[in-house]
Amino acid sequence: MDAHLSKDERIEIRVSSADKRIFRRAQKISGDKSFSSFIVRVVKQKAEEIVAQNDRILVSEKDRTIFFEAAFGNFKPNQNLIEAAKRYKSKKA
Repeated sequence: MDAHLSKDERIEIRVSSADKRIFRRAQKISGDKSFSSFIVRVVKQKAEEIVAQNDRILVSEKDRTIFFEAAFGNFKPNQNLIEAAKRYKSKKA
């Protein structure tokens, strides 16, 4: 967690006694100095993983769409591509 960020936001949650016990046990095992720092660290880590996974999915979906539109779309070649093809064919002959 960034030490230079001010902590002016508060989150309140309700959990079961069993959940709180396991959270406290994990905090002690992890070596985090406070319960709050443990919760923030673990939740932030998981949140960053979820966001990163979502971003990868969105990028791959976008890439897939771009590829299939380019490969199978109903596009006509522009003048530059037509001229490049003519130059290529004339060099092969």
